[in-house]
Amino acid sequence: MSLNFDCLEEVAEAMTASGKGILAADESTGTIGNRFSQINTESTFENRNAYRDLLFSAEGMEHYISGVILYDETLRQSSLKDNIPYPQYLSNKGVIPGIKVDMGAHDLPRSDGEKITSGLDGLDERLKEYRKLGARFAKWRAVININDDNPSGYCISANAHALARYAALCQSNDIVPIVEPEILMNGTHDVDDSFVVTEEVLHRVFFELYSQGVSLEQMVLKPNMVLSGYDASDRADVDEVANATLQCFFRTVPAAVPGIAFLSGGQSDEDATAHLNRMNQILGENKIWNLTFSYGRALQQPALKAWQGKQENVKAAQDAFMKRAKLNGLASSGKYSLDMEN
Repeated sequence: MSLNFDCLEEVAEAMTASGKGILAADESTGTIGNRFSQINTESTFENRNAYRDLLFSAEGMEHYISGVILYDETLRQSSLKDNIPYPQYLSNKGVIPGIKVDMGAHDLPRSDGEKITSGLDGLDERLKEYRKLGARFAKWRAVININDDNPSGYCISANAHALARYAALCQSNDIVPIVEPEILMNGTHDVDDSFVVTEEVLHRVFFELYSQGVSLEQMVLKPNMVLSGYDASDRADVDEVANATLQCFFRTVPAAVPGIAFLSGGQSDEDATAHLNRMNQILGENKIWNLTFSYGRALQQPALKAWQGKQENVKAAQDAFMKRAKLNGLASSGKYSLDMEN
């Protein structure tokens, strides 16, 4: 049975279907420029299109990728072979097209270096245009830092309110919102500190979503996993991360939410896959929500390294991308094992 793109509940459920995940291909021009510089490739309009095309045209990607988050430029580009606009090209493959709509994190006034995400001004008009261009879901990322003094209640409240305002605007325009409150894992904090902050942030986010009338059945949550800080002296292992993340979410995420698509947040490819897999193994068949992935770098880095900006490397890059897509698809069903990496 084909997906009804006009039913937000169906779209949200399809985005987080077991065995699949979301490809975050929404890097801004500046971010993808930094990644291209690592492979000595110039960040031109044509090169950015060619790189996204090799990902989207990888044979069989629709078996492991449920949706793709696009950047504004990419949403308006087309496939190289058939010159089909990417929203239609992806939809033809059974992959749901989405769009990043936030304008990035900026300094939060009267705070100690904390951030607030901008982009609410004019968002209603932009969403109407994106809907006409074919986007069926959107993404907004809030950024929270952990250190000795932060996050403040002010920062958490401001970002939660903005996330909920964005989500309400999406649903009023027949677009599924991905709600992404990301607690950054830079620093020396331990997994307990990560747990406390993640719990507080999610409580506040869902309070604001409820207060602003957002339908939980028509959204997708894209959170961080509960990890130790990347510079912590004692890092939590896979089991500790999986159990802490699930316990935190049992306390904070309503059962009405159809699915959770985790961000990778700078984890290694293997760690991001192993943590997702272990959570699904622990839950087994008694899932409250579908747990899947919405990865950018953790899906793309091997492909980018294989591509090197060269046409003759497209097939190798696609193979590298498909390997990570398949392994993460298995992890979203709890069927991944480390020996599959070889």
